[in-house]
Amino acid sequence: MTDSFFEDAIFDKTTIQDVILKDVEFDNCTFLNCDLSNQDFSDAQFTDCEFTDCNLSLIRLAKTALRNVTFKNCKMLGLRFDDCNAFGLAFTFENCILNYSSFFKTSIRNTLFRNSQLVEVDLSESNLTGSVFDNCNLSGAVFEHTVLDKADLITSYHYSINPETNRIKKAKFSYPGVLGLLNQYDIEIIE
Repeated sequence: MTDSFFEDAIFDKTTIQDVILKDVEFDNCTFLNCDLSNQDFSDAQFTDCEFTDCNLSLIRLAKTALRNVTFKNCKMLGLRFDDCNAFGLAFTFENCILNYSSFFKTSIRNTLFRNSQLVEVDLSESNLTGSVFDNCNLSGAVFEHTVLDKADLITSYHYSINPETNRIKKAKFSYPGVLGLLNQYDIEIIE
């Protein structure tokens, strides 16, 4: 299909095959069980859309608009969210694998990451004020000059955040995850 606008459409693994995703607008669309890995989403617009059980690994996001997009049970390896159109950038992730992705310098305040893996994700210089990391694995995630004011990391784990190089005012942590704030001191903590 060579349509450039879709509204209220539902795509699955068979109906998506002939759809070109580059420079196309999707409004209130649902994507179910689609393998879109390595596809080019450049200059596309997704508004109020939902992706469920999709493989979105290594998709190209140059100037892609993601506005109020929900991702559930999606595999999203190596994505460059920092290449997205910054205007209105807003999304939610539930039960997703976001390993090796980049959110470098993105402003994604109040973002929900729930039951997701963010292994070796680059969150440097991003603004995550008020974001919630609910039961997320943040092993090897890079926090450098990141704004985490009022962020909730109570149930997340395996993170290492240097309070001296990141803003964490009123952020919420719990034991034992909070020990990840002490990693740079190379100290031994005995229980």
